[in-house]
Amino acid sequence: MIVTADLHNHSCLSPCGSLENSPSNLCRRAREQGITMLGLTDHNSARNCPAFARSCAREGIIPIFGTETTTREELHVLSLFATVAEALDWGDWVYERLPDYRHDPEKFGDQVVVDEDENILDFEERYLIPAIDASLDEVSDETLRRGGLIIPAHIDRTTTSITSQLGFLPQYEYSALEITSLPAEIDTRGHTLICDSDAHFLDDLGTRTFQFDIPEAGASPFTALAAALSTGAVRLSIAM
Repeated sequence: MIVTADLHNHSCLSPCGSLENSPSNLCRRAREQGITMLGLTDHNSARNCPAFARSCAREGIIPIFGTETTTREELHVLSLFATVAEALDWGDWVYERLPDYRHDPEKFGDQVVVDEDENILDFEERYLIPAIDASLDEVSDETLRRGGLIIPAHIDRTTTSITSQLGFLPQYEYSALEITSLPAEIDTRGHTLICDSDAHFLDDLGTRTFQFDIPEAGASPFTALAAALSTGAVRLSIAM
């Protein structure tokens, strides 16, 4: 089975995400575009993952749950998990380390927690964008200890990337590296590369995807994803 994956996307919980980006709309658009594995990675929070799980089930999409965390170095890294429970537990760990800055929706947009039918459940009152009080090493270690995948985000961008903030790619046990364009013009040290939409608006979804194979029998989708990243058995697709 060939899987088309897009693992880095934002819902209406992220203040920089469109209010149209409800979990249900993301999943519906993914199905229309032939995406078969979709990730939800809001900034420093996993609170929309329950609605995302139910929306994926309704649309026949394989869900991947997690966050895009901003580390102490002010770089972005994806932490991805197989289940809602794991993602929510991870989100609690991140939230405990998030500065208690009150969110201003007039300046930055709403941070909306919804259900799978777009009913509003809550408005997140703590601003989700700032760096948490944990380093890249700490976030990576904690993600891997919990059985997750750790992927530095958009490493070829000039802001909030591991290369923009540190100036180099430290040697570490990354599950993969995310890029936004080809060829990658930095030294990736042989790590598997993936690309994702990082969609903040519905029209952005599916602009960057990658494919890998899941055996017809045996491994779970998340285990198959981890194996493909470990061996580099992925194929990238970036819309020009």
